[in-house]
Amino acid sequence: MLATATSVALVGVDALPVTVEVDVSPGLPAFNVVGLPDQAVSEARERVRAAIRNSGLPFPAARITVNLAPADLRKEGPVFDLPIALGLLAASGHLPPQALHHLLTAGELALDGSLRTIPGAVNLAIKADSLGAQVLVPLGNASEAALIEGTQVFGAGTLLEALSHLLGTAPIAPTQAVLPPPSTDCRVCLSDIKGQAQAKRALEIALAGGHNLLLIGSPGSGKTMLARRAASLLPPLSRAEALEVMRIHSAAGLLTSRHNLRSEPPYRAPHSTVSDAGLIGGGSVPKPGEVSLAHRGVLFLDEFPEFSRKALESLRQPLEDGCPV
Repeated sequence: MLATATSVALVGVDALPVTVEVDVSPGLPAFNVVGLPDQAVSEARERVRAAIRNSGLPFPAARITVNLAPADLRKEGPVFDLPIALGLLAASGHLPPQALHHLLTAGELALDGSLRTIPGAVNLAIKADSLGAQVLVPLGNASEAALIEGTQVFGAGTLLEALSHLLGTAPIAPTQAVLPPPSTDCRVCLSDIKGQAQAKRALEIALAGGHNLLLIGSPGSGKTMLARRAASLLPPLSRAEALEVMRIHSAAGLLTSRHNLRSEPPYRAPHSTVSDAGLIGGGSVPKPGEVSLAHRGVLFLDEFPEFSRKALESLRQPLEDGCPV
C-alpha cells in the first residue's frame, strides 16, 4: 500500500516542499530510504522503527520503501522522522491516508516515540500558509510556528499524540500565538560610556543613516566598547521585521527559547577566523551566514585586518546592495 505525507527541506532560509512517499509491499523485510538523503535522514530508519515499536504500535514485517521527492534535492537532518513514521502508519493501515492531506509535518523522533524540536519551524509555517495547509510539529516548536498568522499549528509531544490527533480520537487544540513579554535582559547601552563625544556622535549618525562605520584607533581607545553598544541605538523591531529576523535564525537553528519573537535588533560579532561560508552563508546545503544573521541589526568585525582577504572580498556585494545575500 502507498501513502504520502508532506514535509519541507530548508535551502537557505526558504522551505521547499518535499513529498514523503511510503510504500509497504510483500517481500523480505527491508527498509530503504531514497531521494538523495544525507546520513541523518538515512538513520531515520532506526529511529522510526524503534519509535513505532516503543509506542506500542506494530511495525510491519514487509519491504518498506521511502522516497523523498523531488529526488534531485538533497535532504538533510532529522526533520523527516515524523512524516516518514506517519506515512508508514498510513501505508500499513493504521491511519487513513487522507488524514495526511493538506498537512505539513516535520519532527525528530526519539527512540521512545517522543518528539524533539527541529530548526526551521517558522519557515515551515510560512510555506504552509502559502499552500493553505495545516502544520503538525513537535510541541516545542508549536509556539514558534504559531506566530505566523493565518496558519493552524498543532503541537504533539509524542508520536502517539500525533496519531491520535489525526485519527480524531484525541484532537490537539490549535496552538495560539503568544507574544513574549518585553525583554528584561541586561543590555549594554551607549549611556554607559563617559566621554568619547565625537566617537559617539559618529556612531549615532552612522546608525541613523544606515551607513557602514570603520573605527580606527590605538588599542584600548574604546573601539570595541563603542561597537558593542551600537545595537542599543537602533529602534525596536516591528512585528514584520521581527518575523524576518526570526525566519533567518530559525533556519540556522538558533531559536532555543519557548518565545522567540524578540524586538531587539540582532548583534553579531564573528571571530576573525570565520570561514567564507560562515560569514556570507552557503555550503553544500545553503545555510545563513553571519551577514544574514545580523539582518536588521549590527554586524561587528573586530580586528578587521585579521579577516582573510577572500572573506572581506565576499562582503563587497552585500555592502553594495545593502541587503544580505
